[in-house]
Amino acid sequence: MDQALTTTASGDLDNWEESVEEYSYGYRGRPPTDVLAGLAADIDGLRPMLDRPLPVPERTRLCRSAAQLAGMTAIVLHDLGDRTEAKRWFATAGKAAAESGDRSLHAWVLARHAMVPINFGAPQAAAELAEQARRIAGSHPTAAAALSAAVAARAYALTGRHEQAEGAIADAERFATRLSPRQRADTWFGYGEQKEHVHLSHALTTLGSTRRARESQTRALELSSPTSSMTRGLPRLDAATCWHRDGDTEQACRAATAALADLPPGWRTGLTRTRAVELYRMIPAQDHHEPAARELRDALSA
Repeated sequence: MDQALTTTASGDLDNWEESVEEYSYGYRGRPPTDVLAGLAADIDGLRPMLDRPLPVPERTRLCRSAAQLAGMTAIVLHDLGDRTEAKRWFATAGKAAAESGDRSLHAWVLARHAMVPINFGAPQAAAELAEQARRIAGSHPTAAAALSAAVAARAYALTGRHEQAEGAIADAERFATRLSPRQRADTWFGYGEQKEHVHLSHALTTLGSTRRARESQTRALELSSPTSSMTRGLPRLDAATCWHRDGDTEQACRAATAALADLPPGWRTGLTRTRAVELYRMIPAQDHHEPAARELRDALSA
């Protein structure tokens, strides 16, 4: 009856926007499954509002919140290793972002979406999504534009397009230096320095630029909270890959095993495990019997 009697939804929209801001600060030490449960409950509450006739400004705000909540849901599903559901939620977030008319948000969704095929073995598809994100983001220095360039660099590196990867890295760094403090915020929607170095670490590791990659890994860890399990684990696994690329496979295996062991149990699946598996597959078969390689294999099997 309240819904039938009211002609606006401003109070509800304020609440959804407040929820979006709370989620945007990431996991903050919470297990990803707990964050996912909260997002699912909030989306379930927001969904009926999409069926209500609303004034255009309120519909725009609603679609923006829906896109952000759906996008963050997709991020958590991606981090948990559920790439199929992550892609579905990113597609939903993209529809809502497009309807909201917020080009920066739409670019952010596409760039985040591109990280699914990057991390699960389809870098060419990732490059296409990242290129689309870069076109939508445009040349204005925004967090979405910087993220789109950084993700494109990772995709190009994985497909062997080294010149394009270096160009995208340069674009990402150029955008990053021009971001406002709000755009630099350490949230899922911002492009903070720590996030910048996590992306650069992966791109440079893939390119084989191990010296530069190690600089980004060191800086990413310096900027990471002890409770930021994912953002600490990934640079450490990249560092392990750098050891292998530099010719010390034994140290690479030991570093990767230690990185996995330091992760809370809920974080030893999904993306972190995928990154460690990629390293193990780089190791020549004749070295799989070595003690350090066996330890890594056992850690992956646990």
